[in-house]
Amino acid sequence: MDFTAPLNAFVAGFPDFIIQLGAALGLFIVSIIIYVIMTPHKELALIRAGNPSAALAFAGVVIGLAIPLGSCLAYAFSLFDLLIWGIITLLLQLIAFRFTDMFLRGLPRRIAEGDVAAAVFLMSVKIGVALIISGALADPNVAIYRGG
Repeated sequence: MDFTAPLNAFVAGFPDFIIQLGAALGLFIVSIIIYVIMTPHKELALIRAGNPSAALAFAGVVIGLAIPLGSCLAYAFSLFDLLIWGIITLLLQLIAFRFTDMFLRGLPRRIAEGDVAAAVFLMSVKIGVALIISGALADPNVAIYRGG
C-alpha cells in the first residue's frame, strides 16, 4: 500500500490543526476564567470543598462553552473566522449564563448549600443554550456570509 498521499496530507494539515486547536483552547480557557470571575458563587472553592452541586453546575459551564466552540471549529474556514465566531459565541454564552444566573434567583445559594436538583437544572439550561448557539452556527445562511 502507498501511504504517500495520506502522509503528505497529514504533514500539510498538521500545522493548521495545531494552530486552530491552540486558538480554540485559548478561547476556551479565557472564557472559563471570565466565567469564574463573573459568577456570583465561587464554584471552584465549593468544588474543592466537595460540593457536588457546584461540580455539576461548573460541568454545565465547561460543556456549555465547549459545544459552541466545537461548532466554530467545525464551520470555520480560517483562523480569523474561528477567532471571530469563537469570540462572538463565547460572549453570547457568557451573557446567557449571566442572565440564567440572574433569572434563577436564589440558585447560587442553593448550589452553595449542595442542592443537586438546582445544579442539574442550571446545568441543563446552560447546555441547552449552548446547543442552540451551536445550531445557529450551522445555519446555511450564516455560511453564505462566510463565503461558503
